[in-house]
Amino acid sequence: MKSELAPGAATLAAAVRAVSTVAHDGRSADVALLEAESRQDRAAVRAITLGTLRWYLRLAPAMATLVARPAADVDPQLRALLITAAHQIEHSRGAPEVSVHLAVDAARALGLQRATGFVNAVLRRFVRERESLLATVDADMATRHAHPEWFVQRVSAAWPDAAEAIFIANNQHPPMTLRVAPFAADAREEYRRELASTGRSAQSIEWSTEALQLEHAVAVSTLPGFDEGRVSVQDAGAQLAAHLLDLAPGQRVLDACAAPGGKTAHILQLQPKVDLLAIDIDAERLALVRGTIERIGAEARVLVRDLSRSDVLADEAAFDRILLDAPCSSTGVIRRHPDIKLLRRTDDIEHLARLQRRLLEQCFAKLAPSGRLVYATCSVLPDENEQVVQAFLASHPEAETLPWPSGVSLPPGAIRQACGVQLLPGSAAGTDGFYYACLGYRGSR
Repeated sequence: MKSELAPGAATLAAAVRAVSTVAHDGRSADVALLEAESRQDRAAVRAITLGTLRWYLRLAPAMATLVARPAADVDPQLRALLITAAHQIEHSRGAPEVSVHLAVDAARALGLQRATGFVNAVLRRFVRERESLLATVDADMATRHAHPEWFVQRVSAAWPDAAEAIFIANNQHPPMTLRVAPFAADAREEYRRELASTGRSAQSIEWSTEALQLEHAVAVSTLPGFDEGRVSVQDAGAQLAAHLLDLAPGQRVLDACAAPGGKTAHILQLQPKVDLLAIDIDAERLALVRGTIERIGAEARVLVRDLSRSDVLADEAAFDRILLDAPCSSTGVIRRHPDIKLLRRTDDIEHLARLQRRLLEQCFAKLAPSGRLVYATCSVLPDENEQVVQAFLASHPEAETLPWPSGVSLPPGAIRQACGVQLLPGSAAGTDGFYYACLGYRGSR
């Protein structure tokens, strides 16, 4: 028996384990990739895993036609191996024959020695027939764009003119966007020059005062000033949240559902003289918030709380500003988290909308009479966005939507709605998908 693996086979096997953990065990890619964190080839494992998950729903049906048995009867890791190898054949720069060879060796690494002949035969047939196989599955729009059918139907109904652009954008590699801390008016330009001096090219985003987009992604540890909080990684669309709060010194601010802390840090750096309470139900993720606050050298109260409980804020005085970054389907950030395509279900949306409505009720009840609440999601589905806000306003005549602050630029391609503003992936702004609505008491503007 062959004992040594070809270079790259162990990397492929590690990616297959991660893909199988997502596709068959229902775990997130972040969890699935933890096993590879200590590997020297972890970047390659991550790239293969996310690439395969990005195109899984296109490749899986194509491969299924080559396997003469139901998917449920195929070993989960073997199925993941075939689909991951198909991704490498279709999307990597290597020769298809090399990808087949590596897949056969990866089967050995995975303990699938008895399946090596099967893997070799199926993948060689895929190499020969992939053009016709993919043409067949591409006749269906959902499969062509590797998205679940339920999502394609909902997006096509909500955004008929933008739907295909959204699907295309979701399959692109996301840019690495930075937020430069606003210590001075020219801080962003100074930081851009500093990056250039180290051989890193970045472009300013015109409609944002703090955002820089790197030409090539880098490890955050190599960014000048990252450890001191001078710069953070944050999508330009996400950078709107703190600005929409219209902060002022001395305000009491609630950052609800604060983890992982990017928006928390932005609030504290935009206006250090606020009294900020950051809460989240997830203690483990809340540790990330604490770490981020420490990194930027700021102070805030950070508490584990279940905001869905009616008494959770009973001991707190009213807040002048509230950011409710509500738990959502995350369908606006699929390009960063392609596992969402496999993990999210249509039934989740109704459940999430009920939770969002409850959290909005809880937060608005603690808003000061002249306060401002920003409701935000990273979803592109109206069920979680405008419909939640409309339902809330219909049952709360004392509440109204507040105008977009005059000092905050509206990104190009943003869609103004009766309640709030929607950013879509694939729009001119180039951001992830976000929804924002500003709320307050009627007559308080």
